[in-house]
Amino acid sequence: MLDWDDLRFFLAVARLGSLSGAAKQLHVAQSTVGRRLNSLETSLGVRLLNRTPDGYVPTPAGEDVRKQAELVEAEALALERQVVGRDLRMAGPVRVTCAETIASNLVAPCLGTLYETQPDIMVELIPNPRELSLSMREADISIRLRQPEQHDLLVSRIGTLAFGLYASPGYLERHGECDYDAGCAGHRLITQLEGIQDATQTDWLAELAPRARIAMQTSSHAAALAAAKQGGGLASLVRYCADAEPGLVRLKTPPLPTQIPSTGIWQVVHKDNRDTPRIRAALDHITKWVRQRGDELNPVQDETELAPAA
Repeated sequence: MLDWDDLRFFLAVARLGSLSGAAKQLHVAQSTVGRRLNSLETSLGVRLLNRTPDGYVPTPAGEDVRKQAELVEAEALALERQVVGRDLRMAGPVRVTCAETIASNLVAPCLGTLYETQPDIMVELIPNPRELSLSMREADISIRLRQPEQHDLLVSRIGTLAFGLYASPGYLERHGECDYDAGCAGHRLITQLEGIQDATQTDWLAELAPRARIAMQTSSHAAALAAAKQGGGLASLVRYCADAEPGLVRLKTPPLPTQIPSTGIWQVVHKDNRDTPRIRAALDHITKWVRQRGDELNPVQDETELAPAA
């Protein structure tokens, strides 16, 4: 009989293409992954993966095994979710993943107070630009800035994040005011990498400053904020974070067909785990915390409060 653990190790290597990547995902030594893979190939009497310059690639036999192993994996994960869903203890771990944009300033402070009412719940917070899979038990709760569409997930919008245009005083002294009629020619932009930043932000910046030069792109909102503070350029930043930064100025922007961007804050849980007491407690706590801060996260746009663009 095949060992499910061997199949699990094989799937990790097949998906990630390396022993080291699989070892990191499975929290084991790289030698353990290699040993498990050899064990499976010996049991089946066939090579499952070929090592190439681009990493490990499944052989034809490996592709067949992968398809069957993924079916086994889906059944095992479904069983695990059902068992967890019947756990009635208000204790144990709750794994929360979130967008890096809100990890330090919103989600971490929120979950840091959960202990006051639920001292037996241990939170694992995983900021990650990649959306971890709730179906595959990579996390129990996800706080996302885009709405997922998987049918097995329960999704609720618990808040809204507003953005604004920011620069440092030093940058404005050197580069002058933003001439929006001229497309902000002579200015520099700090933007987020494609696929990370919401499309509304990209469209807004493109319409606001079509002649500005992109000086930096990053997948990290914290990095964009830090670069803007050091005078790196103009950046579209979350107001909840940037308004409190003394080294940044929020700029006046003209009305455009593309409105000043905002994005929803979505709380996501797998339908099998929604009634697990410790997960339910964490969900309720996050919802209450975020909604209480609605005016801070999505402040009313008041042009009289804005600094001039130079």
